Order: sequence, then C-alpha cells, then structure tokens
Amino acid sequence: MSTPPLPAELAALISAVQPADAGAMAAARIRQAHLTKPLGALGDLEGVSVRLAGVFGSDRPHPRGVAVLVAAADHGVAAGPHSVSAYPPAVTPAMVANFLADTPAGPGGAAVNAIARSIGARVYVMDAGVNADLPPHPALVQAADLGAGGRRGTSDLRTGAAMSRDEAAALILAGAALARRAVQDGADLIVPGEMGIGNTTPAAALTARLLGQDAAAVTGRGTGIDDATLERKVAAVREALARGGSDPADPLGVLADLGGFEIAAMLGMMLQAAALGKAVILDGFVEGSAALLGVALAPALADFLFAAGECAEVGHAAQLAHLNLKPMFRLGLRLGEGTGGVLAAPMLLAAAATLREMRTFAEAGVPGGAE
Repeated sequence: MSTPPLPAELAALISAVQPADAGAMAAARIRQAHLTKPLGALGDLEGVSVRLAGVFGSDRPHPRGVAVLVAAADHGVAAGPHSVSAYPPAVTPAMVANFLADTPAGPGGAAVNAIARSIGARVYVMDAGVNADLPPHPALVQAADLGAGGRRGTSDLRTGAAMSRDEAAALILAGAALARRAVQDGADLIVPGEMGIGNTTPAAALTARLLGQDAAAVTGRGTGIDDATLERKVAAVREALARGGSDPADPLGVLADLGGFEIAAMLGMMLQAAALGKAVILDGFVEGSAALLGVALAPALADFLFAAGECAEVGHAAQLAHLNLKPMFRLGLRLGEGTGGVLAAPMLLAAAATLREMRTFAEAGVPGGAE
C-alpha cells in the first residue's frame, strides 16, 4: 500500500530541517580539549556544548531566551466509564485556566509557571483541542486561529482513528506557527509542553507502534493510576494497536491513527524550532512520542533534540534509547507541562557558556594544556 503524499506546507517544513553544523562541532571539540580544565572534567556538559555548537553554527554558541510552549487538548480515550486516568477530563480546561491565572508571583499558578519564572523563561499556552468553552485570554493561543480545525478532543483510539490526516497536519502546522512566534520573541531554547488528561495513553500507543514494542512494555501509570486502571489502560493501547490502522512507514498516518492534538502541535514546534536552528529540550514521555514521530519524518531533527530527564513513565527509556539521547537527570518527574524541560534549560545555557566564556590554556597563560 502506497503512503499518501504529505501536504505541501508540511513537506516544506520537514525539508527545512537540515543536519546540525558539523564544522562548528569539530571546532567546538578542539576548543573543549584546550579549555582550562582537565579533559572531560565537565562530564556530559562537554558533549552537550559540542552539540549546541552544531545547533547554533558556532564553536562559541550563545543561546539566550527560553520558551515553554504548552499545548492542551482532550482525548476520546479518557471519556466515559472506562477511564484510563486518575483524573476526569474536566481537569484539562481547569489546568488551562491555572496556566493563565493571575497570582501574586505573576501570570500562571501551575508548576510550569513557577519553574519558568525561576529562570526567566516565557510560557505560551495553546488550546489545541480542549473539550470546553475556554474564555478569551490575551495569553491563550487558539489553534483554530493558526489554521487548525479546532475540534474539541480526539476520537476514541480504541475504536477508530483519533483524528484525520488533515487534522494531524493542521495541528502540526499550528504548533510550528507558535514556535515561530516564540523564536521571533527571542527564544533560542524551545521546550514543548502539554496538558491533556489521558494523554499518556496515545503516547504509549504511538511509542508501541513506532518502536514495535508490546503495549505493556511502554504503558505506565501516568497520573498515578491504580492496578485496575493500569490494566484498562494497557488493554486500551492493545485494542488501538490491534485495529491495524497505521503503518510505521507512514508517520503522519500513525499520528492520525493513535495520537493527540497536543502531540501533533508539539511535533510542529520541534520541527519548526529545528528548521530555524534552535535547540529543543524534551520533557518527558508524551513529548518523547512526538519526537519519535518527528525523527521518523525528518531524521535530522535528532541533532536538535536534548533530553531533560528520564521520567517515571515505563516507556520513556525506550524512547530515549531509540533517539540516542542521554537524560541529564533522573528526578522521578511525571507531571508533564514541560516542567522537566524548563529545569534542564540552565544546564544547556551553562554548557554553551563554557565554550563561549572559558579561556584556553594558551589564552590564560596556564601551563599543562593539551598539545
């Protein structure tokens, strides 16, 4: 069976993702070897700094602004009596309101807002398909205003495709548009984030299909579900996979079959950030599922991805192994929202600063440098 062609605008976005600058990385390796420290003394930060050199095309990269782009959407698989989450779908719109709330500390009362404020990062919030009437807010971006259809949540992936190919492509492009806005506002580090009750279920289904894994191997407890709910969740993923509605050779088809609107939007954010030569910091499992799709569509995207931490979801390690990414920390996080990605941003900024601001042995007049 032939794969349907990609929409022209999406195909152009994918083709714009080019490999990182190999020359800049080679120069960065040489510079790292001559900085005033024992070789390897900065551990994994040295490799991160070299990769950042490739992203930004300089052996002295200088990334500045950090933006977390939180896409929110609902899921048909989470509706009804056969719940796959510890929380009802009504939490999704309530959390969107929390992201936008005025608090004494500043805009937003969620974890991602508090963590972002601590490092001066900007939070953007997108309604990618929330099943509620969200009141207008100047800080709320509607996917519908960016060309997406605006349906309120996906269909139940247990019984049919979560969305159409056209919907999937439109949400990817909406996410890309929001990423362009963040970059225009000064962001060099992009953190895709999400909110959507039940969204670790489509993330598990996507991961299982793309990696050829059994449902139980990549389906975790999400928001902290009990054993009975976990059994229903694994069964839901198995039912979705058993329909045979998509082929891993067709990543857009896999997204439409098994994904979520916020996952599609995050995929667009990643592709656009990479196309613009910006670094993408992955938070957790749901973001990882979008990254798997992204690398399947545009292999060079992998050059621009940086893993924050390995989260508590059982399938996250398999995602990172496939993407050949080493997590920067293991804090047992399982919140989402982009929180882990924001926590990792200062590490990337520090890694870049070592290349940019440290002196070499020769520059400092310190004996003992590498020959």
